[in-house]
Amino acid sequence: MATSAESVTAAVTERAAPLDVGRLLPLYLAQALATGSTNVSTVLASVIMSGLGRESLTGLPATVISLSAALSAGLFGALMLRRGRRLGLSAAFTLGVLGAVVGFLGARAGSVPAFLLGAGLFGAAQGGYQQARYAAAESVPQDRRGAALGVLMLMSVLGSVAMTATSHQIEWLAGRVGATPEVTGWLVAAALMLTAALLMRAWTPLRAPQAAAQDRLSLRAAFAMPGVRSTALAMATGQGLMVTLMSLTPLRAHHAGVDHAGVAALITVHVAGMFAFGWLTGPLIDRLGVRFGYVSGALLLVAAALTAPLSGSWLGFSMFLLGLGWNLVNIAGSRAMTRFPAAQGVTDALGYAASAFGTLAGGLTIAHAGFPTLAYACAALGFLPLFSAWRAGRPRPAVHSA
Repeated sequence: MATSAESVTAAVTERAAPLDVGRLLPLYLAQALATGSTNVSTVLASVIMSGLGRESLTGLPATVISLSAALSAGLFGALMLRRGRRLGLSAAFTLGVLGAVVGFLGARAGSVPAFLLGAGLFGAAQGGYQQARYAAAESVPQDRRGAALGVLMLMSVLGSVAMTATSHQIEWLAGRVGATPEVTGWLVAAALMLTAALLMRAWTPLRAPQAAAQDRLSLRAAFAMPGVRSTALAMATGQGLMVTLMSLTPLRAHHAGVDHAGVAALITVHVAGMFAFGWLTGPLIDRLGVRFGYVSGALLLVAAALTAPLSGSWLGFSMFLLGLGWNLVNIAGSRAMTRFPAAQGVTDALGYAASAFGTLAGGLTIAHAGFPTLAYACAALGFLPLFSAWRAGRPRPAVHSA
């Protein structure tokens, strides 16, 4: 008997109490730790490459991370559909531990290939654990999914704040292990990812593997469904622009004489924009629709790119706008994508692929034409989610699966 994807999803989530934060707490805390691990490791990878004497390749670690995430996201998505979210997320966090340890050892030894290997493993883990947002959205009724995603983002900012607050302790630890604070951050990331993996043992997902018939659609059929491609466009644009500017702006600040604590504070401002206002943006998107998220997010991404070449306090303002613009686009897109489980992993892969291209091209652009050229190119691309907003407003036929 044919059944709509909306009806199947509603049947799965009707048993859940609206936004049962207590039951979701292990998942939320694990994601907060994952955010903290990213702050102390991959965000500053460009500074590590500069310290290793590879100034022209400062965007390469972020590119490797994004490419690895792009390759793994679809695999993790398929694993979670077949074996469940908890197994998939546990595997992703465990892989993150391995990647962080390898990255730390490689960077401390001055080995670029070993450091990039660690970055690749860590990126592959990211392709899996970032899909925790779908697990959170599946655990609440459809009209509360934006709020669930917003709370997930709000909890994530705790990891960023904690890492900024412990920047001096990381500097002390760096002296003990004989490495720079940026390199030592990878060792700290390994501990955080290990804790996140252990937290998965305390979390029970609501949604059973293969609970919906739509999950068994082929990838081609999933992307033929109305709304999937325009949603993927918005999410890939937001992810690509955010990662590109997030990865390369700290290096610009470092070259301008900003110390480690100052760069950490700059990142915290950015992460605050990404996550701290989820309590507001999630419910707003629930109420006003995904078009609001796409339009407002696109305008903020454009504004962030246009102000990125400025100096002083404008740099922090730009990073905040970049995070908030990504927040709006990502929540709107993730909320829409919960209707299409079969396309979730590959949609994330497109976002990581855009990030990989952006960071690699961005590093080369900065080396040959300067940071402002990169920023203005990002501003032009920031308008793409407006097309997704237009598509989201068009009437769509009912979607059925056998």
